[in-house]
Amino acid sequence: MTQGAGPGPVVRTAVSWPPPTAATPTDVPHGHVPVAPRGPGTSPGHAAPPAPMAPSAPTPTAPPAPAPPSAPAPSVPYTPTEPNLPLDPALIQRQETPTMRLTPVPEAAVPTTGRPGPLFVVGDVHGYLDELRSALYATGLVDADGHWSGGNARLWFLGDFTDRGPDGVGVLDLVMQLSAEAASVGGYAKALMGNHELLLLGAKRFGDTPVNSGAGTASFLAAWRLNGGQPSDMERLEDHHIAWMTRLDAAHLEDDHLLLHSDTTAYLEYGESIEAVNDTVHEVLQRADADECWELFRKFTKRFAFRGDSGPTAVRELLATYGGHRVVHGHSPIPYLLGEVGSENGDGDGAPVVAGPHIYADDLAVAMDGGVTMDGRLLVAQLPLRG
Repeated sequence: MTQGAGPGPVVRTAVSWPPPTAATPTDVPHGHVPVAPRGPGTSPGHAAPPAPMAPSAPTPTAPPAPAPPSAPAPSVPYTPTEPNLPLDPALIQRQETPTMRLTPVPEAAVPTTGRPGPLFVVGDVHGYLDELRSALYATGLVDADGHWSGGNARLWFLGDFTDRGPDGVGVLDLVMQLSAEAASVGGYAKALMGNHELLLLGAKRFGDTPVNSGAGTASFLAAWRLNGGQPSDMERLEDHHIAWMTRLDAAHLEDDHLLLHSDTTAYLEYGESIEAVNDTVHEVLQRADADECWELFRKFTKRFAFRGDSGPTAVRELLATYGGHRVVHGHSPIPYLLGEVGSENGDGDGAPVVAGPHIYADDLAVAMDGGVTMDGRLLVAQLPLRG
């Protein structure tokens, strides 16, 4: 069975919208890169991008960074929280690949007379819609009404939009909205496939159909519940959400950054090029074989391949195969990756400290999951980052 954070959203302090102004950090722990809220024309540690943007609201600044975290420690095995959420069985319907025809929104090309806009990435969202809007607003990518204000900026979401948090379907709607709005002004907002997209698709399509989990009888629906599946998301999930998730790519190379959801080398099992990996993942989802989809989900749920002494070697293997000079990923919350908490549940003393993206593995990997589900931070960062 996969590791889960339990079915309920974390109780956390409400996020104001738009976010309030805060103090500027003066110091950050080693290995963390602060992501100070800023206008899109600036970025910490490097020169301003060639095509700045003008957000429609003042840009707040980030809160003071906390004291350095303790040294990384190995992960601690744990038992997933038992499910306790009721769910109407009628909401789970075995489905084939959706047949609903969608009219694609044409993506406007970045103007050929200028250079591409600045590149941003977003870590795992997990249903925390208000936190996502606040983080995007602080970076100048959306206005106070939550509409695209990033001009020709390029934005990549690293996956895991649903589960654990209160409004996963609302997050899907916002990402799809921003994709259309950005394309209309010469930018773009795109997304990768996370393991929770695979899990939600499987729960909707296969329900309680038994699958060969390698550790006894399991089902997508049971795994979805154990990993924070929200009945409200299942109730509101529509065909166009399913079709959109099914078409997401698993990997992408942008500005010499290899963008992935998971910190695993399992991608190598699905193709020797990015195109081959994406094609294989799409083919698996189209065949709609429960065991085959489960195996895909299981492999993309693996983590920590880039941590420890062997981590740089694993990253270099991915880069040698797919290109790029650095991997940027989500999936493993930074406090969990650093051993500051024992699991994705965030169990431990107090809220975890997340100053910003974590650069590690000989500066070859950037972790972007700020642990929003454990009362950490939802991270939006402009690339490249300096260690």
